[in-house]
Parts: sequence; C-alpha cells; structure tokens
Amino acid sequence: MSDSLHKVIILTAPSGAGKTSITKYLLQHFPRLAFSVSATTRAPRGNEQDGIDYHYISLEKFEGLIKENEFLEYEMVYEGVYYGTLKSELDRIWSLGKVPVLDIDVKGALHVQAQLGAKSISLFIMPPSIDVLKERLQNRKTETADSIQIRLNKAEYEIGFSNQFNAIIKNEVLETACIETAEILKKFLGPDFTK
Repeated sequence: MSDSLHKVIILTAPSGAGKTSITKYLLQHFPRLAFSVSATTRAPRGNEQDGIDYHYISLEKFEGLIKENEFLEYEMVYEGVYYGTLKSELDRIWSLGKVPVLDIDVKGALHVQAQLGAKSISLFIMPPSIDVLKERLQNRKTETADSIQIRLNKAEYEIGFSNQFNAIIKNEVLETACIETAEILKKFLGPDFTK
C-alpha cells in the first residue's frame, strides 16, 4: 500500500473522446482505485446524481470555496460553468487506502500534474478524429448543435496540449484503449494496483 499512497491518476480528454468510459472500466476492474467526484456549477444531466457523478454546487458556493483555497484545481470550462477538484475529495479517497482517479478537463489536468509531479500520472485520451468526436457528441443527444460546435472548437484547442501529458491513448476501439490504459497504470502503481 505504501507504494501507491497519495498517488493520483489523471485522465483527461476533449469532451466525447471516451475518458469517462475508460474511467468506468478501470473502476470496475481494479478495486484499489476510487473515482474522485468533481464539483461543478452546471445542472445535472439525465440520471446524474449529486455526490456520485458530481458535487453540484451553486456558483456562489463554488466561488467561496475558491477563496478558501479548497480546490486542488478549478476552471471555468464554459462561460459561467466551473468544474474543480476538491482537496477534501482526495483526502477522503486516500483515507480509504485507495488511489484517486481524476476525470477532468485538460487545463485542470495540467494544473494538477504541475502541482503533484511524480505523485501523479496523466493520460490524455485522444479521439480518432474530430469527425468521430462530432458523431459521438451527436449520438449522446444531450447537446444542441451550437454546444456541439463549441465542444469541437475546444477539442481542437485541447488536442494541442496532448504532448504535455505522460501518455497519449488513442481511443479508436474502446476495449483496446481500456487495456492500454490499465497496462500503463500497472507500471505506475506497481503490484498494489491489481489487489
């Protein structure tokens, strides 16, 4: 346990690239990992639940937590919509003897990586192409045409940062991307990872 104590796994990608699917795979197959629930000011989508998918908090409360230095990282990802990683969330997971998995945006991932250095590993999930990304976002049926275009523009920008992460996983076939991610994490966490 001591080898992986206080380590952090960072998964990042443009919206729709598959990081949430890969995160779910890792959590199902490796009991030593735990999902770090991010905080956000956006409204829940579909069947999302507070405290499970996100900590849904008001803009006023979020900005108060920023002033109190309660976030490891935070970002206004879209106009008026914050996302962030609460320090208390990592402490909660570490206290359970587990390794937090952060499923966060690209700027937040760079910020956490800069703060934690060798205690973290950062993986950039690369979509096969912008066209495939557009198709995935359309298939979600949770976005308007305008919001999809905003996400695609942001994706092209974010892909420009991919070489700043520890590894790039191209997600053409989800199962292959999941296995490749797990192999990288086994090297980072050592034998504790599979227990």
